[in-house]
Amino acid sequence: MALFLSFLLPGIPYGCAYALMGAGLVLTYRASGVFNLAFGAQAYVSAIIFSIAVHDAWPAWAAFVVAVLVASPAIGLAMERLLFRYTRTAGPLVKLVPALGLLIAIPSVTQMIIGTSTRLPSSLVLQTWKIYFRLGSTPVSGGELSTTVITVVVVGLFALVLRSSGLGLRMRAVVESPRMAELSGVRADRTSATAWVLSSLFAGLAGVLLAPLFATVSAPNFTALLVAAIAAAAIGGFESLPLVLAGAIGLGIAQQLLAGYLPSGTILSSGLRPAFPFVVLAIALVARRTLRQPAARDPLASCDPPALAFRAPARMTQVAVGSRAFSVLVAGMLVATTVVLVPGSWEFVFTLGTVLSIVFLSITLLTGMGGQISLGQAAFAGAGAFTAGQLAMHAVPVLAAVLLGGLLAAALGAVVALPALRLGGIAVGLLTLSFALLATNVLFLYPWSGNGATGLTVPRPQVGTVSFAGNGAFFWLVLAFLVLLAGAVKLVQGGTIGRELAALRGSERGSAAIGIDMRRLRVVAFTLSAAIAGIGGALYASLQQSISVNDFNYQFSLVYVVVVAAVGVYSVAGALEAGVLYAVLMQLTSTLSSRFSSLLALVFALAALTYVRHPEGVVAYGKAWVLDRAEQLTRHLQRAEPTYAGPSGAATGQRHGHLRPHLRPHLHGGDRR
Repeated sequence: MALFLSFLLPGIPYGCAYALMGAGLVLTYRASGVFNLAFGAQAYVSAIIFSIAVHDAWPAWAAFVVAVLVASPAIGLAMERLLFRYTRTAGPLVKLVPALGLLIAIPSVTQMIIGTSTRLPSSLVLQTWKIYFRLGSTPVSGGELSTTVITVVVVGLFALVLRSSGLGLRMRAVVESPRMAELSGVRADRTSATAWVLSSLFAGLAGVLLAPLFATVSAPNFTALLVAAIAAAAIGGFESLPLVLAGAIGLGIAQQLLAGYLPSGTILSSGLRPAFPFVVLAIALVARRTLRQPAARDPLASCDPPALAFRAPARMTQVAVGSRAFSVLVAGMLVATTVVLVPGSWEFVFTLGTVLSIVFLSITLLTGMGGQISLGQAAFAGAGAFTAGQLAMHAVPVLAAVLLGGLLAAALGAVVALPALRLGGIAVGLLTLSFALLATNVLFLYPWSGNGATGLTVPRPQVGTVSFAGNGAFFWLVLAFLVLLAGAVKLVQGGTIGRELAALRGSERGSAAIGIDMRRLRVVAFTLSAAIAGIGGALYASLQQSISVNDFNYQFSLVYVVVVAAVGVYSVAGALEAGVLYAVLMQLTSTLSSRFSSLLALVFALAALTYVRHPEGVVAYGKAWVLDRAEQLTRHLQRAEPTYAGPSGAATGQRHGHLRPHLRPHLHGGDRR
C-alpha cells in the first residue's frame, strides 16, 4: 500500500494542472468555437513572468498579480479582439491555423525579449520542496499540496458560477445560440470576450502552479502538457467541468502508476508514460464523438452564409500565359543557379527545399484539396525515412527502399484514417497529433524502427554505375521525384477524386447527399498524402545520410502546417514555394545568436495570423494582387491602342483581343463567363 501511495500521490498535482488547462480549453471552445491550441504558450508566458519577478525580489503576491491577473488576461483579450472574433462562422482550418501560429509565435517573442536563460521556478504559496506532512510513509510537499488545493477550489468555484450566476447563464446562452441570446438582449461578443479572459486566467494560473513541477521553465514542457489537458477535456465531453477535473486527476495518477510499475530502463516504460494521455485522447475522441462545433447545436446557425471555399480566379488569357511563363522562367533560373553557380552549402539548401516541397505536397493534397486537417505529417515522413534506413541496412537498393518507405507510410495513413472516419474537423487534427506524439515517444524509439536518439544511417542512392552521392547529382534525383509527384497531385486534382475532394472540402453533408462515399474518400486521401510524405521523408533521410527521432519530432508537424498555410495550401505551386522558402530562410537565420534562433518560426507564425483574412496564404495573396494589377494594365492598354481602317472602310481592332466586347466570346468557342 505504501508503494502504491508513493506512485499515486505525485500524480495528483499533474492531474490538477491538466484540469486547469482543460477547463480553460472547454470554456473558449464552447463560447467561441475556437480550440485554443495556444493555451500552453499562454501558460508558459505566465510561468516565466512569475519566476523572473520572484527571482528579482518581487513579493510573491505582486508577481502573481502581474503574471496571472494582468498579463495572461491581456493576452487572451488581445487574441479574441484581434483574431478569433472574426472566425465564429469560419471553417475549422481558418480557426486552427492562427491558433497554431500563436502557439509558435508567443514563445518565440518571449524568448527574444527575455532570452534563453533558464531560471529555477518558484512556488506560489507554500515552499516547493518542503515536506508538510506524510500519508503513511509518503511525503507531501508544499508544491503538491498548494497545486491540488488551489485547483480544486478554483474549478469548484467556477463550476458554481457557471451554474448559478447571471454571468454563467449568459455564457451558457451564448454557447447554445449567440443569435438567440442577442435577441434576448445579451451582448454575445462581450460575453465571448469575458470567456476568453476567464480562460486566460486558467492558463496563467496553470502556468504558475506547473512551474515548480519542472526543473526549468520551457515552452515545450507546457506544449506537451496541453495534449494531456485536451485528453482530460475529451473525457469530460468538452462540457462538464467536474468530469474534466476527475478525468485530469485520473490521467495524472495513471501516468505515475505506469512509471512506477512498468519495468524500468525499457522503451515501454520511458515512452508509454508521456504518451499515455495521447492514447487516451484518441480513444476518447473516437468513443465519445463530442468535439463538434457549437454552431452545430445552434438553431439559427443556418442564418449565416456558408464559408466560401478558396478558388483561384480565372485570368485573362494574356495574363495567365504570362504568369505561367514567368513561373517557368523563375523555376528554370533557380535550377540552373543551384547546379552551376551556388556553392556546395547552398546547393544542399536548395536540395533540402526540394525535399521539403515533396513533404508539403502531402499537406496540399490532404488539407488544401480535401479540407482534412492532419497534424501528423512529420510522423508519416519519419515512417518512410526509417523504413528506407532499415531496408538499406539489409542491402536493399536505396531507391527501392525509398519507394517501399512510401508504401509503408501509405499503410499507416490508411490505419490512422480508419478511426478518423467517425470524426471531422479539428477532431481529425487532434487524432493525427496523438499519432505523431505516440510515434515520437514510443514507435520510433525501438531498434527495429528509428533506433531512438542513436538513429540510422541512410546512404545516397546508386543505380548501376550511376552514383548520386554528390549533392549535384542528388539534387537532380530529388527534382525528378518532385516533378513526378507534383504532376501526380495535379492529375488527382483534375480527376474524379480531386472533384470529390473539393466537394468534401466545401460541404460534407452536401457531398453525402450527392452520393459521394466520404469514408472511402477520406481513406484514399490519407493514404495518398501519407505515401507522398513517406517518400519525402525517405529522400530527406538519404540527403542527410544520418537521421534520428529528433528529425521527425511531432512539433515539426505543427510547423509544416503553419508554413504551408502561410504560403498557400490550395495549390501545388504553394507547396513548392513553401519548401524552398523555408529552407532558404532556415539557412539565413542559422547564423543568428541563440536568442534569435526562433526568428524563422516567428516569421511564418506571424504570416499564419493573417490566415483569418487571407486563407489563400500570404504569398498566394501577393501573387493575386500582382496579377490583378497586370490585368488592369492589360485592359487599359487594349482600350488605348489605335484602330485602323479595314477593307470596308470601318474602324477595326488590330487583333481579336481589340474587337468589341460582345464579339470576343465567339472567337474563343463560347461565352467564358
